[in-house]
Amino acid sequence: MTAHGDQPDLLIIGSGIMGASVARLVRESLPHAHIVMVDGAPSIGSVPGLHLHDSADPEVWARYNTKVSSGIQAMYAGADLATHLEGGITTADPGIYRLGAFGEQAGSMPAAAMSWNLGGMGVHWTAATPFPLGEERFDDGDPEQWERDLETARRILYVDPGPLGATAAGARVLEVFEELFPLPRRARLMPMAVAEGPNGTLIRSGPSRIWPGMLGDDDRFTLLDNSLAVELVHDGSIVSGARIRDPRTGSERVISAAATVVCADAIRTPQLLFASGIRPRALGAYLNEHAFITSRVLLDLDRLGLTIDELPRPKPGEFATDALWLPHNDDAQPFHGQVTGVVYVDDDDTALAYSTGISLYSPVESRESNRLVFSETELDATGMPLIDVEFEYSESDRARIDDALDLAEKIARRLGDFDPHTERALLPPGSSLHQTGTVRSGPVDDSTSVCDPDGRVWNFRNLFLAGNGVVPTPVVCNATLTGVITAVRASRAIVDTLDLTASEKEHHATA
Repeated sequence: MTAHGDQPDLLIIGSGIMGASVARLVRESLPHAHIVMVDGAPSIGSVPGLHLHDSADPEVWARYNTKVSSGIQAMYAGADLATHLEGGITTADPGIYRLGAFGEQAGSMPAAAMSWNLGGMGVHWTAATPFPLGEERFDDGDPEQWERDLETARRILYVDPGPLGATAAGARVLEVFEELFPLPRRARLMPMAVAEGPNGTLIRSGPSRIWPGMLGDDDRFTLLDNSLAVELVHDGSIVSGARIRDPRTGSERVISAAATVVCADAIRTPQLLFASGIRPRALGAYLNEHAFITSRVLLDLDRLGLTIDELPRPKPGEFATDALWLPHNDDAQPFHGQVTGVVYVDDDDTALAYSTGISLYSPVESRESNRLVFSETELDATGMPLIDVEFEYSESDRARIDDALDLAEKIARRLGDFDPHTERALLPPGSSLHQTGTVRSGPVDDSTSVCDPDGRVWNFRNLFLAGNGVVPTPVVCNATLTGVITAVRASRAIVDTLDLTASEKEHHATA
């Protein structure tokens, strides 16, 4: 990308959806701002930040879509979830790896994973964008501003309210949910961050779709891969930039900027702050992730009044015919549900059966004791402080999980013949890849948060955070859209800070 001799106005650490969202929103408000984005990893393929679903490489496309059809987020990857990195990080193929592959001690959250590729999880995600409801919201007493920020997040993600379904089969499944859950928040189509492309295909919102500047068409934007931020340079109140290391060579340099925002995910964002000596009590604490119950059942067509001839076919490039959403209804029904419909066909494209995958997310309490602990002496495969994950379910969490398991069975038995011993499972912690809370925001600096509601780190003037780690509430639904709300807030505060910085420079120049 284009290089610049002048100091950047904004340094963005992390090239995933959150970093792309910040870049886009800052650019919309400050057309001439010089923005630099860094990521420690290389790209998957030749197009930076492109969602793998939309790759022109048939091998990459097939590998992604095979994994995504499992319905388990921990398998949404362009590379295998390796158990270790042969030869270290310098020889790792770009993709998603379990935390243990980096050397982290993650036995209590064994399925948790991190991306090692440009674009982060944003090139792998399912693009499901249900919105937070009830206690998931953190509007800080301003519900109108919350709604505006939510709408901005939808806009930059290109959210479609229901691109898959309802087919005849999907409509019958929705009717069953209506019967089982006669509650105010009704089952509906799943919103997704997609748009219709050529030949009816659905294009996913990867980072470079959110922020096209990643593709090289913005001469005030620089994207640097193989550029791992290992330390924030600061004096305790002002961050002057970051020390950047090339993982391939070990060479280092400092990139200075007027403001810095860290969007490095819920694991690496607190890791970078710790490595930089920024260590508030809440750093790494309040680690949260909803419990993940998965089940699958073949529809009993006779029971639901359907025939084989009515079974649908998926849109081009899709594995599912229907994507449905069961919103939670607070205490009356506390579980988030997402449902995918898949039709099985023979070699002649004759329909054989319709399978419904039912995933329930069960809320987990936010507790300080669930946390990431960073080593003072040991390093992981990237050369950053080694992480020990401490995570367990409380008694109330386990009671909800039992209820969710029962509910999954109740739903499945209403749809068809179901064996809970073989067709239902509580997946290991980390499986949803929806970790939150590790750099949570809060209204006051009372040691239970790392930043204010705008993502500004407490006691710092120009250091901001964005992403799922900033989310302070137990999120029951898929976390991406909620995380982008933190990017919307941080972008607004960054713009105000950069405007102030520019005004100060002008004042000093004319004084």
